[in-house]
Amino acid sequence: MMCPISGLCQLLIIIFTLLLIGHTVVVRALSVKFDPKNVTVYMSDFIPVNYTIDTGGELDNEDECILYSENPHIAFIDKEIILSTLSPPRGTFNISGNFLGQTVVSCRNINTGISSSEQVAVKCLRKKRIIDQIFTASTAALVAIIYINFGCVVKWNELKNLLKKPIGPTIGFCGQFVIMPVLSYVIGFLLFPDDPEMRLGMFFTGVSPAGGASNIWTAILEGNIELSILMTTISTIAAFGMMPLWIFTLGRTIFEQADLEVPYSQISTYVFALVIPLGIGYLITRYLNRVGQFMARILKGFSSLLILFIIIFAIVTNLYLFELFSWRIVVAGMGLPWVGYMLGYVMAKILRQPAPDCLAIAIETGIQNTGIAIFLLRFALEPLHADLTTVAPVSVAIMTPFPLMLVFIYKKLRERFYPYKKSETMQDLCERRKQDNNNLNHIVHKRQNSTSPCLD
Repeated sequence: MMCPISGLCQLLIIIFTLLLIGHTVVVRALSVKFDPKNVTVYMSDFIPVNYTIDTGGELDNEDECILYSENPHIAFIDKEIILSTLSPPRGTFNISGNFLGQTVVSCRNINTGISSSEQVAVKCLRKKRIIDQIFTASTAALVAIIYINFGCVVKWNELKNLLKKPIGPTIGFCGQFVIMPVLSYVIGFLLFPDDPEMRLGMFFTGVSPAGGASNIWTAILEGNIELSILMTTISTIAAFGMMPLWIFTLGRTIFEQADLEVPYSQISTYVFALVIPLGIGYLITRYLNRVGQFMARILKGFSSLLILFIIIFAIVTNLYLFELFSWRIVVAGMGLPWVGYMLGYVMAKILRQPAPDCLAIAIETGIQNTGIAIFLLRFALEPLHADLTTVAPVSVAIMTPFPLMLVFIYKKLRERFYPYKKSETMQDLCERRKQDNNNLNHIVHKRQNSTSPCLD
């Protein structure tokens, strides 16, 4: 039989254990409940959140907890709030948004350091600003004026010749819709293997058609502007079929669950925005010849100012995104357009295209319409992830002009210090020879019709 003393000891141990557990439960009974539990706040704004203290019985007066944000850089509590058993049972505090991202606001026991299971899930988004609308509207207006200038400069007969022998447009099409999508997929896979949304941002940039900046840079660097405009037009129209082809094949391996639709309306708008100003420029040249000549003379200077305006204004408008930049994003932003330039130029050289055509093809291959890529991201992803992923096409847009700027500076320095080595384009050479032949025919004709012995 069991010893009575041993049994009494065991009973006392059980009772003491139960009392200790009960005391622990009482001490930890202080909890805080939040309403609402999920909030969305904009950068530089705040949103109120209600809390209720649930005591659950008599508590130790020294039991206190503090409200805190796990990532104050994204969202923070306006002031330090410490709750205890003596605090009012209900209250309100503000959560202020600071930067893009998501975090949680919770309650941590000061004595034990244990955080409550009750939390507020916080998403911080970017508010639509007036400066964004100003940038979009001003850029669209200036680009429309540039395309009117293009319409005054373009030799429309040359466009017909390019369509008869479309070697250059074919190379540009392959570069735009074969090389760039595959290149963007490979860069995204190598640099962002564990971030499918960032890979999607790179891929959407790669499958987008050529941007209007390609025509401006071709004009500035003295490439074949007719070929550039023709390739941009073909690229934009072909995007109706090529973008769905890539998005629903190779793109599915990046983001299997994406419910995507190609932005046909935006692409259609871009086609009209390309064709209508060109038509206006053509009409100006035909019916207002002096105005057309003036607009042709200011094309390079106006194009240079527009490029400078877009670069500076875009950086100022998207300055907040630089906080998201990392070495991977910078390398991705450089890799896509810079490698595109090189591959486009090599393809054109292998197929023995003239130097102005090689330049136009290289620029057309490397420059993407990042506006369409950003639109696709905003359509495919929820607002927070769309804003965060937008850093990919923005990085590409920022890094795109640097090699072209270096080429422009090199050409200007060469013209300044070595003017006799200035290269003459094939088009200029043909024009000069044509002018020489006209002058020679004029002299011969004048001699034949003259009766003066001095001319015999």
